[in-house]
Amino acid sequence: MANGIDKPSTLSGLTEAEAKEFHGIFVTSFIIFTAVAVVAHFLVWLWRPWLPGPNGYSALEESVKVAAHGILPFIS
Repeated sequence: MANGIDKPSTLSGLTEAEAKEFHGIFVTSFIIFTAVAVVAHFLVWLWRPWLPGPNGYSALEESVKVAAHGILPFIS
């Protein structure tokens, strides 16, 4: 090679050791991100389920009316 270093020419430009290290960090980060997302979705589900309960969406209707009455003065 031009600079005298035997570094394999790969698409990413990383050696195998560097690629394995990056892969390990990437997989660990992905698992942590997924775990945080699952916990966040579970907490939101406990706070306000996004599937209707036994009364259907009738309980949601009252909340929408309250929110609409609160926003309406800012729109008009």
